[in-house]
Formats: sequence, structure tokens, C-alpha cells
Amino acid sequence: MSEVNSPPRVGGWTRFVTARPRLSLLAALVLTALAVLVGSGVADRLGAGGWEDPNAESTYATKALEREFPDSQPNLLLLVDAKGASVDDPAVAAEAERLAERLKGERGVTGVGSYWQSGAPALRAKDGHEALIAAHVTGDETQMGDTLDRITPSVRGTHGPVDVTVGGPVAVRHEMQTTIEEDLTRAELIALPVTLVLLVMVFGSAVAALLPLLIGIVAILGTNAVLRVLTEFTDVSVFALNLTTALGLGLAIDYALFIVRRFREELSTGAEPVTAVGTTLRTAGRTVLFSALTVAVSLAAMLLFPQYFLRSFAYAGIAVVVLAAAAALILLPAALVLLGHRVDSLDLRRLLRRRREPRPTADGGGAWARSATLVMRRAPFFALATAAVLVVLGLPFLGVRFGTADDRQLPSTAESHVVQQHIRDGFPGSPGGGLEVLAEGAATRAQYTAYKDRIADLPEVRRVDGPLVKGESAYFTVLPKGEAVGDPAQRLVGDVRELRAPFDTEVTGTAAVLVDSKHAIAQQLPWALAFIAVVTLLLVFLLTGSVLIPIQAVVLNALSLSAMFGAVVWVFQDGHLSGLLGFTSTGSIETTLPVLMFCVAFGLSMDYGVFLLSRIKEEYDRTGDHNEAVRHGLQRTGGLITAAAVILAVVMVAIGTSRVTNTKMLGLGIALAVLMDAMIVRSLLVPAVMRLTGRATWWAPGPLRRFHERFGLSEGERPAAAADQEEDQPDGEEREGDQPDGGKGKPDAGKPDKSEPDEGKADRPECDKAEAHG
Repeated sequence: MSEVNSPPRVGGWTRFVTARPRLSLLAALVLTALAVLVGSGVADRLGAGGWEDPNAESTYATKALEREFPDSQPNLLLLVDAKGASVDDPAVAAEAERLAERLKGERGVTGVGSYWQSGAPALRAKDGHEALIAAHVTGDETQMGDTLDRITPSVRGTHGPVDVTVGGPVAVRHEMQTTIEEDLTRAELIALPVTLVLLVMVFGSAVAALLPLLIGIVAILGTNAVLRVLTEFTDVSVFALNLTTALGLGLAIDYALFIVRRFREELSTGAEPVTAVGTTLRTAGRTVLFSALTVAVSLAAMLLFPQYFLRSFAYAGIAVVVLAAAAALILLPAALVLLGHRVDSLDLRRLLRRRREPRPTADGGGAWARSATLVMRRAPFFALATAAVLVVLGLPFLGVRFGTADDRQLPSTAESHVVQQHIRDGFPGSPGGGLEVLAEGAATRAQYTAYKDRIADLPEVRRVDGPLVKGESAYFTVLPKGEAVGDPAQRLVGDVRELRAPFDTEVTGTAAVLVDSKHAIAQQLPWALAFIAVVTLLLVFLLTGSVLIPIQAVVLNALSLSAMFGAVVWVFQDGHLSGLLGFTSTGSIETTLPVLMFCVAFGLSMDYGVFLLSRIKEEYDRTGDHNEAVRHGLQRTGGLITAAAVILAVVMVAIGTSRVTNTKMLGLGIALAVLMDAMIVRSLLVPAVMRLTGRATWWAPGPLRRFHERFGLSEGERPAAAADQEEDQPDGEEREGDQPDGGKGKPDAGKPDKSEPDEGKADRPECDKAEAHG
């Protein structure tokens, strides 16, 4: 596209950044300081739930039961261990009753009951050495956490003849929130220094290496402030902090690598720093803008789902993408104007090597060119083999089983996990694992009894307790056979809901929440996928002007994620490597995790795809040679994309060291996805497929081509001759008349056939002169 058609905002933006760079940096410093103040304490405002559909029947029933029958909805459990004695021992019973009385006097605690008060068999362990005290903690998640912090020191530990540990849903959520905060701090302490070392290895210069890190820190701090403001209006999940750190560092590094690399190339041609920054923003800056848009689109799709767990990642993701791109397009150019050639200062690599003249191809550009040549020469083999490997790696996902997040997300030594595991293993009927049925509307005792009998006759029912009647409402507890969230329990949810009664009924409980969550995701997933696909196709078309390339990008990106999904099932569902990685397998995957991982990984894959395609398009517009453009694009961006992917993988692996299973799954899964995408898909599959499609890769019908010429963007400035080259033909044949000048003075004249790229070009000096700096 010619410069005259370039959007005016690019030139204006360049002038704004280069005119007063010190003012831009000062404003950024002030805004970052404000973000630190606003975002401080954000983790304390975030929730550890959000997996349920707020509009579902189970959610309504849960809230109604908490309102009408709070005493029957315990969320705090004290496990009383008689230390080998019987829980019916008088001394044990007396101490347990004193603990229950103390709990009743605490502010924010209601509905205190115990085995010693009710004699309920479900509250007594099968071996008779343990029993439960149950209570209900009131308030929102923040208030419940404050109450728990206040009361647990006085009830936990040894009290005469008994030992007391704390569990229940409120303890699980609170411990999960605390664990994630601690793990995030540790991940940052791991990721930041390792990332800095890798950046020094990539850039050579310590000055250049610090720039992406500073951009990432600005994006992270800004996003924390955004999340803190959002907590005043909506629920936000604490898990979103992990994505903020990972994407903040990862995308900032991606964008900074791309911009600094292009800036160095321009400097190497003799351009002044201000001119180099202008060219960089007009070329690489456009690519960064497109990349940010594609990532934001993938993350925005999570706003279509009702669960605030997924919506939280959209809030955090969109904010961090926008801030990372803004910092890369404002702060980084301002810093580059001020630094100029000093961006290459403090070359720390000299400490690690003997003094010698650098080799012209030290950055590996020639190696990437030779790799592209080999792949395109054997395109059918590489395309089929790579696709087959990715499909095979993804096969385990066909056996995926969906479940809910529970205490087993925490490490096996976590107190609330230990308590819940004791209840699962040692108590009859798994207290708290049944279905809860709310009946609303005036009814006689006989009608309630008849309804109870009909539930008890269902094949998957072990026992029905109740009704507990209050006003015009009644409450039943249904214990299913087998696991609390197994397939029989999920079928039982539907069976109970289908029972007719002379009053309104709603079903909740763990299995009901899972059923409703799966239904909500299945309902919205097609819309989310369609949104991602359509907007991505449009953006890539605006970048390339091709009809085929956007389709290739979407299909190949989706294929690149197959290894991630296969690994998630094989490792986290089936439990392989659980000992090595330190987690407890539940035999299922939390329902929202695949959606989250798809949106994040797809966005990051498009991030790398845009970097590669933009450089290929720039070379194609310049020369009109399809094969040379693919080779050149991979030569110029292969090392860049791989370095960015390795650095992002390091950040995600640091996140994956979390003791919370969902966070571990997210970090390690995304790390695998970005490495597979950069090292397999971008390096092998994309050039192979583009070689097979040939010149048809760039075809577009006349109206769409004219639309792109008017509104599209590309990294390079398109010569007028190149615009005449693309004929309205869907085939990939290269005909003599298809050359940019109509066959006169063809760029291929006197050169080898481009279907077999000249390997010797890999070391051409004009390319390597610029690349030796990057």
C-alpha cells in the first residue's frame, strides 16, 4: 500500500512521540506511579470462585437456600480428631461442645452445629475417631476471608484431648486465594531475572534488554490498577493476576523485540534516530497494532460467557494487551529517540566470549533461510508430517471428562485439602456432596412427603433427607450413589428436575452446578468461536489483502493448539507426571479451563503469525516473488519469533510452578502451545503450506482487492508495480504475464527457478548487515 494511503494517525503519532520524548516518558512515570497506588492491595479484592453460571437454576437455588436456610448451608467445617480415642468419650465431647459454643459467639458466624449436638451419622467418621463441627460464615468473599482470619487462630490446633483443623468451602477458597498470591510473587521473582538474562542474550546490549522488561512492568502495574477499579463494579477472579503477569511480560517482550529489531535495522542503513523511529512505527508499529488487536479479539471472546472466572481473564487480558501495545508504541519509541545508537551500549556478551570480529550471520539468519529452503523443497512431506504429528498429539483430548474445581486444586499438604480428603475417605455419604432441592410455594406436609418418596424411587438415589420447612419454602437433601459429581450424579440432576410437583422446585449442589456450567459453556461456545474466527479473518485480510491467508492462519493456529489440549488431558486428567509436577489428579478437567486456554493460546499464536505474515507481505509487495518472500520472511523473523516464544514460555513455566493445579495447568499448557507454534507451525507448517498454495496464496476477488488497497494496512510500502501483479485467478500457477512489469524485465530473469530458492542467498551481505545487530 502506498504511503499516500497510509492512515494519517501513523504520521501524527510519529510526530507526537518524537517531538517531546522526555515529556512522554515523564507522563508515563507519573501514570505508572498512580497505577501503583490504585492497584495496591488488588489481590485482597479478588475472588477465588466464579465457575458457576450466575443465571442458572443452581445459582438461584444456592442463594435462596443461603437466605432461607442459612443454618443448613455450612461452609466452614472443623475436623475434631480425638487422637485415637472415641469421639463419644466424655472428655472429647465436652471439649468439642466448648469449641462449638465459642464459635457461636463469633461475629459473622451462624448455624453452628456438630455431631455432639445432632448425633447425625454423616458427621461422625467411620472409625469413630473424628467428627465435625459445622457452621455458616456470612458475607461476601472478602468479608468471609476476614472472618476466617479472625477466628481460625483461636480454634485451630490442640485443645486438651482433641486436635482441630479447619476446612470447608470458605477455607478452601481463602487458602486458594492466599496460595495464588504467594505463588505469583515467587513466579515473578523467577521470571524477571531469567527473562532479563535471555533478553541480554538476544539483544547483546543490556540497555536494549531492559527496555522490554520495563514495558512489561508498566503493563502489569497498569492492569492491576484496572482490575482494582473493576472490583468496585463486578466480581473478578484472583486467577486473573496470573494472566496479567504472563501476558504483560510476554507481549511487552514480543512487541519490544519487534520494534527494537526494526529500529536497529534502520540505524544500520545510516538513518538518524528520529527517522529510524518514524520508519519503525510506520512498519513494525503497524504490525504491533495488528498483533494487539488479534490477541485482544481472542481474549474478548470470553466476555460472551456468563462465568465471572472467564470474564475476569477477558478484563485482565484486554487491559494488559492494550497497555503493552500502548507502551510499546509510545514509551519505547520515545526511549529509542533519546538513546539513538546508545541502544547497543553495554554489550554484556563480550564477557562470555573472546574478543573477535562477529561473524556476519551470527544471529542465525542464514540458518533460517536454509531451513525455509529445505521445507519448501519438500513441502508436501513437511506439511503432511507436521499436521499428522499435531493431530496425534491431540488425540488424548477426545477422552476429556469435565468436572468442578475443589480442594484438590490445592497441594496435598494444604490444611483445607487435608480436611476435605479426610471427609471424602473417612465419613459416610460424603457430607456436602449431595444435591439440594428447594421447594417454593405453600404445600401440605403430605405433598412434601409424596415428593420425597418420588425422589427416593429414582435409580441413582442413595438417601433423601428432609423436608426442612420454613414458611412457604422447604429444603431436601439428596445423596446420590457413587461420586458427588460423577455421571450418575449428573444424570440424577436431570431426573430430579423432570419430576413434577404441586410447587416450584430448584436443584443445586455440586453436580447441579457442573451440569449448569457445562450447559452455559456449550450454549455460548459456538458464538465465541465464530466471533474469534470472523474478526481474525477480517484483521488478517486487512493486513495481507489475501482471501486464502486468513483461512490458513485460523486453521493452522487451531491445529497448533492440539498438542496443548492432548497434554492437558494426558497429564492433568489422567494423572501422568502428577508426582513429578506435584498435583492431585481428580480424573477430570475443570469446565472453563479449555475455553480459557484456547482463547489465550490462539491469541498468542496469532501474535506470532502476524509477525511472520507482515514480513512476508512486505517482501512480496517489494519483489512480487512468492517463494522468495516466504524465505525472506522466515529468515528475518524466525529467530525473533523463537526468541520471543522461549521467553514467554519461561514466564509461563514460572507461572506453572504454582501449587494450585488450575494455575499450573494454565502455565505449562500455554508454554507448550507457544513453543509448538513457534518452533513447529511457524518454522515448518506455514512455509510448507504457503509453498503448496503458491501464488494463489495472494489471490482476492477484484472488489475485495480494491477494498484492501483503500483500507488495508501492511508493514511495507507497496510499490505501484506490485499492485498490478495479482490477477483474479484462484490457481497457484506462476505465468510469465503475472510478473509485476507484465513480463518485461522480470525480477527472476537470469536467476534460478524460485520454486527452488537459491540457498546461497542465505548469506547475502545486504541482509546480514542489518541482522548482525539483532
